[in-house]
Amino acid sequence: MTVEEQIKEYIAGQSEPKQSDLKALHQLALQASPGCKLWFLDGKDGEGKVVANPNIGYGSYIIKYADGTTREFYQVGLSANKTGISVYIMGLDDKTYLAETFGKSIGKASVTGYCIRFKSIKDIDLDMLQVAVRYGFGAQKEKE
Repeated sequence: MTVEEQIKEYIAGQSEPKQSDLKALHQLALQASPGCKLWFLDGKDGEGKVVANPNIGYGSYIIKYADGTTREFYQVGLSANKTGISVYIMGLDDKTYLAETFGKSIGKASVTGYCIRFKSIKDIDLDMLQVAVRYGFGAQKEKE
C-alpha cells in the first residue's frame, strides 16, 4: 500500500466530523507545501505495539541528536486523537514561538512548543492555522 493509500484509509477510518476535518487539514497542508514528501506513521513500534496515535506527515527535515546521530522526519504532522486533532510543527528552534504568536489568535486551541490541539476546525481560525503551517515549512528552509 502506498503512503497516499495509507493516508486515505486512515482519514476514511475516522468518524464524522473528524473525517471531514482531517480531509480539509490534509488539503491545507498540501496547499502550503505542494509536492512535499508525505509520511504515514501507524503509531506502532518495531514489535507492532501501539505506542502513539497514527499520524500523517508533510515535508522533510533532518533531526540532529545530542550524540551526533541524525534522522529524517516530517516538518508538519496531523493526527486524530480522542478529544480532537493535533497539528505538529516540528523542528522549531524557538519553543515559545507557536504559543506566543498563535496562542491567542488561533481560536479555541491548546498551543504548545510544537503542537496545536483543538476539538474541531470550526473552533479555530483556519487562516491562522495555515500561517502556522507555512511558518513550519519555511523555518526548515531558512536553516538549509
